[in-house]
Parts: sequence; C-alpha cells; structure tokens
Amino acid sequence: MPEPQRQASLSAPRREFFRRTAALGAVALGAGQSGTAVADDPDALQVPAWTRQPGEPVLWRPYGLPSEHEKHVIRRSRSPGVLPGAASSMTPLQDLFGIITPTGLVFERHHAGIPKIDPAQHRLVIHGLARNPRIFTMDDLVRFPSVSRIHFLECSGNTATEWSRPASANVQLSHGLLSCCEWTGVPLAVLLEEAGIRPQARWILAEGADGAAMSRSIPVSKALDDALVVYAQNGERLRPEHGYPLRLFLPGFEGNMSIKWLRRLKIGDAPFQTREETSKYTDVLPDGSARQFTFLMEAKSVITAPSPGQVLQGKGFHEITGLAWTGSGRVRRVDVSVDGGAHWHEARLEAPVLHRALTRFRLGWQWDGGPAVLQSRVTDETGFVQPTRSQLVAARGLNSLYHFNAIQSWRVSTDGSLSNVHA
Repeated sequence: MPEPQRQASLSAPRREFFRRTAALGAVALGAGQSGTAVADDPDALQVPAWTRQPGEPVLWRPYGLPSEHEKHVIRRSRSPGVLPGAASSMTPLQDLFGIITPTGLVFERHHAGIPKIDPAQHRLVIHGLARNPRIFTMDDLVRFPSVSRIHFLECSGNTATEWSRPASANVQLSHGLLSCCEWTGVPLAVLLEEAGIRPQARWILAEGADGAAMSRSIPVSKALDDALVVYAQNGERLRPEHGYPLRLFLPGFEGNMSIKWLRRLKIGDAPFQTREETSKYTDVLPDGSARQFTFLMEAKSVITAPSPGQVLQGKGFHEITGLAWTGSGRVRRVDVSVDGGAHWHEARLEAPVLHRALTRFRLGWQWDGGPAVLQSRVTDETGFVQPTRSQLVAARGLNSLYHFNAIQSWRVSTDGSLSNVHA
C-alpha cells in the first residue's frame, strides 16, 4: 500500500474516536451532567482533613487490598450450596471496568471443595496412546517456554436462571459466572509432543486432583490448537480456588472443561463418557434427546451499566456500557437498543478486541425520563448473531440448564430504577 494511503487508514480510527468522544462530551455538557458549578459548592476548594495529616505507613501490608470504600465489590452466590464442597460464587460485573477481572473477584465453581496441594509433590501424568508416557513436576513445567494470553472463562450454566423467567435481581447473579484474565503456562501441544502422541489419538481425558476427580474428554484437535496448561493467572501463581498449582485452560470452551488441579491426561481414540459429559453438562431438547459435547460458548453480550441494582440519576446523558464475547474468535460488532429491540444503534468497541476475550462496548444515550428497555446484541467474526430469547427457546426448548446466550433485557422505569424483564 502506498505510504500516504497507509497513513490515512491508520489515522481514520483515531479521528473517528475523537469525533465520537467530542460529540458525547457536547451532549453531556448540554444536558447539564458535567458536575456542579464551583460557585454552588465553595467548600469543595477547602483542604480536606486527610490532606492535613500523614497517611498510613506504606509498607505495612504484605499483600495489597482495595480501599475500604470498595468493600461492597465482592463475589456473591445466588444460593448456598447443597453440599459444603459444591458451590459457586459470581463476579460483580456491574462494578468492574475494562475487561480484566481482578483475581480476587474471579468467579468460582467447585464440586468437592478446594484441595490443599503441595506443589513440590504435585505431578502431571501424560499416558495412554503415547510413545513416551511422561510425568512432569511443577519445576519441569515452568522450565518449558511459556506463553501469556488474555481469554474469558465462562461456566456453561451462566444465565441458567433466564431460560424460563427473569429470575435474577442483577447482572452479577444472572451473568456473573464469567471472568476474563491473563493466563500463563505451557501450550498443551508442547507437552503432547514430548509424550509422543500416537496417530490414532482423537480424545484426551483430563482429570483433576480434587475430591470429585473432575474429568472431561477433550478433543485432540483442541489440545493441539490453543489449549494451555496454566500455572499463573493475572501475573501471579494460581490461587487454590482457581486450580493451584496447575490447571488446564481451553479458550472459548465451557468452563467445566478447563480442569482445575490438573493431575492426569490420558490419550485415547474415543471420548471417555465421564459423568460430567453424560448425566451432566449436556443439553436436553424438547423431544427428550440431549445434545452432547456442546463445548463452544457461543456469542453473548450484556449491558453492565446501567443495570438492575443501579439507578439513573436524572434525565440527560448516560453512557451505556457492557461486555461482549464469543468462543468462536473476536467480537465484530455490538448493537444497542433502548426500546426493546425496535431500533438498534452500533456501539463503540473499546480496544483491545482480542481473540476469545471479553470486549468492552460503549454507547452514549440521552434519557428523556420515560420508560425504556435496554438490550445489547453481539455479532462475532464468523457472522453469528446473538439470538433473542424466543429464537433460542424455539430451537432448544426449556429443559436445558446450559448455554443460554440470548439477548438480555433491562427495563428502565420513570424513577430511574432498572429491573430484569423478558422483552
């Protein structure tokens, strides 16, 4: 491409960003949403008490903590677990910014509690259809060339409450089995090469070291593509609740398959038909049959602000923002509706737009104070468009617990409050 044209193509997105930003700023100023005039609050220029005294000692904490004023930003559970070791907690999506989930707020899902594992004694075994079955220590694994990648992780049961009725009171309880982190480890393909995978190999049994011996069958094609054996998350070693010292990570696949506390990989020529892919994690259809091995998490989006539990503070400019993601690659476009899907407006995608990662979208909105229904709809790079709830139910019925990825609706009332509705 000639140099002048290349420069123009590079600068166009920047010009468009500044054009949109300037337009939104003008809207906000015109709506009187830009703050309080100094003359109306002269005390704001007074020096506050905390500036007139020394602060707390800087080095007294061995591990950093959020401000005490953010203590409400925590993981929550929809309901207590039936068994002490079987439970889940959910990410507060409505309180987060950007796309990275802080490690302390990453959702959890456990089937038999959290094992206490000594990394010095932990081993990863690769066997079965392998020419050279191998046993790796943690020291062995960290010596391999590593990679770091940003990907989302979503439980296939995320938004399960939304199949039949709008049951969740806020976006944390409806969509909170979702997080996005930087994952560091060794490509599984490298370890399989060390073990010498045999030509007839088609599946791999991944088994965890927890009390449930959580196990799933993994296609060899996925293992050789982008699967990781992970020992670090967001720049630090995995935490016990996230699989310390070692876990499998399968970008774009349902979270249950990214086996935590990974201890064994058995290579075979057929799926292993474990409990977690027969009686569980299958999708029951209206005729009683079940979809099995529905690994991929299809394109999905949700508005995180404004959302239920929040209140719009007066008419005028508000920014609608949320998250979009797809197991099929990158998000290509997100459209937002404020009238329940009658009209759609293209939102701005905030960089970076990464492969199988959360993408932040934003759209400026002038609220006139009347009723509204907010929705978002994502289109991914394959052309897949997020379905409406009626389209999804027509295709799969109401017997399933998994893979609900329909458009979510939030109703705005005239008092500025929001609620979960089926539009």
